[in-house]
Amino acid sequence: MLLIDGKKVAAEIRAELAAQVARTCAEGLRPPGLAVILVGDDPASQVYVRNKERACSEVGIVSFPHHLPVQATQDDVLQCIVDCNRQSEVDGILLQLPLPTGLDTQACLLAIDPAKDVDGFHPVNMGRLALGLPGFIACTPAGIIELLKRYNITTSGKRAVVVGRSNIVGKPLSMLLTQPGPFGDATVTICHSRTPDLAEQCRQADMLFLAMGRPRAVTGDMVRKGAVVIDVGINRTPEGLCGDADFASVSQKAAAITPVPGGVGPMTIAMLLANSIKAWQHSRL
Repeated sequence: MLLIDGKKVAAEIRAELAAQVARTCAEGLRPPGLAVILVGDDPASQVYVRNKERACSEVGIVSFPHHLPVQATQDDVLQCIVDCNRQSEVDGILLQLPLPTGLDTQACLLAIDPAKDVDGFHPVNMGRLALGLPGFIACTPAGIIELLKRYNITTSGKRAVVVGRSNIVGKPLSMLLTQPGPFGDATVTICHSRTPDLAEQCRQADMLFLAMGRPRAVTGDMVRKGAVVIDVGINRTPEGLCGDADFASVSQKAAAITPVPGGVGPMTIAMLLANSIKAWQHSRL
């Protein structure tokens, strides 16, 4: 059984990005800039933002933090986004989710300039993905495909089952898996909370992608022998973090599997950095 080490691959990507930024800045150009907008005092969001800002610093991306109070209005958040859209030194905008209750998340995401949408959530970028056009791809799905590439685990001709239909993971991942090429060209089934006989659907998969947010919901008896299992779930339990797969039993059946933690999670931040540097490069064209 192959353990797919996302932490190791993410470190390799960060080193590559740092070298790329250093070479370009040595020519006298300004460094890439990422505006990070945090609304409220959610502890988990604060931790995520600190981790992202630390990762930015490691590769030479300048962070522009904007911490708005929990009492911030919709207009306050939108004005902050508009200001970041206008700032030439800001190449990418990260709006940390979830937003406090009462704020319209979709309206805020729509306000972000698609050219600075490094999270890949704007409808323009989602639409470009659907059409197979260049654009920013949501970081977690992009990280999954990059992991598969780095381990040379091809998906072409395989039956892929994606469990979860969120706009952040399930839907964009499904679109990526159908793009032409060795790491696309899969036959994709999307499962969700209304799917009858989820276990049987999972057992049909050559490639099983779990993004349902239910701790250890998929067990070994639901996985075919030799399947590749990519576990996107990050669930906090009294015993610690775990994925959507019951690792102990699923790893006995899988040919390859991502652990939780240390699998897909580190790749999400790595792809955020990659998207930010991509936006920086485009801003100089």
